[in-house]
Amino acid sequence: MNQVEVFVEIDAPPAVVWEALLAFDTYPEWDPISRTIEGVAVDPSMQRTGDASADLGRFLDGPMAVTVEPTRRLAWLDRLVVPFAFDRYHEFHLEPIDDGRRTRLLQRETVRGAFVPLVFDAARVERAFVAMNEAIATRAERRASATP
Repeated sequence: MNQVEVFVEIDAPPAVVWEALLAFDTYPEWDPISRTIEGVAVDPSMQRTGDASADLGRFLDGPMAVTVEPTRRLAWLDRLVVPFAFDRYHEFHLEPIDDGRRTRLLQRETVRGAFVPLVFDAARVERAFVAMNEAIATRAERRASATP
């Protein structure tokens, strides 16, 4: 098992950061990982946790949203065809700081499986997460400053 964690502190409340995370249709405009996320069924008012559930929606070519806690946590599981060949568990945690005026964002990915030693580059993933967290921070801070 390998894991990469990257934190950033954002000058925006968790609800604003959450909105930026769920704006999947805008990812190609700002996400340095160039991720395209389509077909997501994540209702921001819904609170679901636990095992993968079909009603939470699928995105990309296979990842399944497994945990949705509005303004707190979003996680998905992605598998390479067969379980335990190359499993990626990706999550975002939003923690309110400074009485909820700011947010500490954690982006974490845990990978397991037989192909991990062959295809997983932790340093590259960490650089990508740092860039993505900075982009999320910029987007959320812009939204927060535009709100009266």
